Amino acid sequence: MKVLSKCYMALVFLILYAPILVVILFSFNRSGSLSQFTGFTLHWYKELFRDGFALDALKNSLILAVSSSLVATVLGTLAAFCIYRAKNKYYRKTMESITNIPMMNPDIVTGVSMMLLFVGVAGILHFSNALGFWTMLLAHVTFNLPYVILSVLPKFRQMDKSLSEAALDLGCTPTGTFFKVELPAVLPGIISGLMMSFTLSLDDFVISHFVSSPDFKTLPLYIYNQTAHEVKFSMYALCTLMIVVILALLISVNLFGSSDERRRKKAERGVAR
Repeated sequence: MKVLSKCYMALVFLILYAPILVVILFSFNRSGSLSQFTGFTLHWYKELFRDGFALDALKNSLILAVSSSLVATVLGTLAAFCIYRAKNKYYRKTMESITNIPMMNPDIVTGVSMMLLFVGVAGILHFSNALGFWTMLLAHVTFNLPYVILSVLPKFRQMDKSLSEAALDLGCTPTGTFFKVELPAVLPGIISGLMMSFTLSLDDFVISHFVSSPDFKTLPLYIYNQTAHEVKFSMYALCTLMIVVILALLISVNLFGSSDERRRKKAERGVAR
């Protein structure tokens, strides 16, 4: 059984990562062909950085990802704090369920519904350009919020309530207690939510496809438009860079979460002694 389980896991990983490995490998292919690998080269990476449209799309993606992740992190942290402090358990459970809807909803349903909403509001307000950067920002903040809340809310629950009570007893205001005691305690969850939001926003395609405009194209949309024609090998280089960045962010999130868990367990052992 152990051999079969290892073979099964190897097959699963092969199916998952073989396409990614092919993209990375052929981004360094000198011949610019998928049929044979003739040698290692950085030519396609140089071509990528000469492509003004690709660089504009990269700039748009970074602006959108940074903006949406920061807004979602602030709103998600405040939402998690409000859910944590809610005294009515039915209200608390209801709010937790509602905040999970954008995460469980299919992307295509979310994208179409947001597009109809934005176009309808623009029609009522007589705006000529319904879609653009701001609609994409609102859409990205919406689907990032549940992930931030899921990252921050458990940290609030793990926090020692006696610390907040002690700060209040010593004369600290509720606002001061939040910024001086509670916020530092949940900071690892905030950082994890921020990185997750940035990653999700950077590589989102489906929702962005429905709420974007020709004037503001992100990197995934630019790559999709390239696949409608003959795909340039600089796109393989572009995909490789995106894979590396996203992988680095995910590893950072996992390492940060693991180190925080070790520190928490060490502190608990110290208290127990």
